[in-house]
Amino acid sequence: MLRIATRGSALARRQAARVVERLGGPDHELVIITTTGDARTDVPIHELGGQGVFVKEVQHAVLDGRADLAVHSAKDLPGVTVDGLVIGAFPERADVRDALVGARLADLEPGATVATGAVRRRAQLAALRPDLVFVELRGNIDTRLAKAVDVGAVVVAAAALERLGRTHAITEYLEPAVLLPQVGQGALAVECRIDDRRAQQLLATIDDPVVRRTVGAERSFLRALGGGCELPVGALATITPDGRIDLEVLLADAGGVRRARVLGPHPDALGRAALAALETTRTAR
Repeated sequence: MLRIATRGSALARRQAARVVERLGGPDHELVIITTTGDARTDVPIHELGGQGVFVKEVQHAVLDGRADLAVHSAKDLPGVTVDGLVIGAFPERADVRDALVGARLADLEPGATVATGAVRRRAQLAALRPDLVFVELRGNIDTRLAKAVDVGAVVVAAAALERLGRTHAITEYLEPAVLLPQVGQGALAVECRIDDRRAQQLLATIDDPVVRRTVGAERSFLRALGGGCELPVGALATITPDGRIDLEVLLADAGGVRRARVLGPHPDALGRAALAALETTRTAR
């Protein structure tokens, strides 16, 4: 019996089911965990502590032996892996883009309201459209989609709608050139205990080496910033035809929204290089 820890939302359950499918459908049990982020839907994510609020309790279930594996959205993981755990697999990556539901960006009237709980999204959209007004967006996918009736548009991750079969709700996909995604967006990450060799061997069979390299490069940028950085940041890595990693990063602060791009062969080194490139853009200004 394989015990898999996951949040209880429809999306989280679907992601856990996808991992089970990739593993060949072993006999399993879902260990449903309520996280801080799930319990405190009345508080903005950045006020709860940003990254980690949807994963800590799920990770604890593996650490204390209640579960063998933990399935996460990779974008919810802080840059530094918790002591005692290892990311055994990045099994797949869906669409990395954000999406608008309700209206296209160009069609939003001046002063229109956009609902999103992500400071990363707000910072980038505000730089493009300073006239927009932003409100919080929390809850499950159905709750978020329903909010589009009350505002000009809502912003959601395209991968979430894809996994739930709800892409028909998308009004416009926002390309990375417009809205750089969160670190690891669209990817799944499966953790196990670092001393559980059986689980590690099992997960190695579904680990995607391309996703591991690209998400690894993006996560190295988070680590370069300090691991649990709560600033508005984005990153997206792709593999070039010659096998190098092309990493584009974004950081929004009091000086505005800055982007930088670096190339290199090693995921773990690119985060530091990207941060140095961002500092160069600050100096140039």
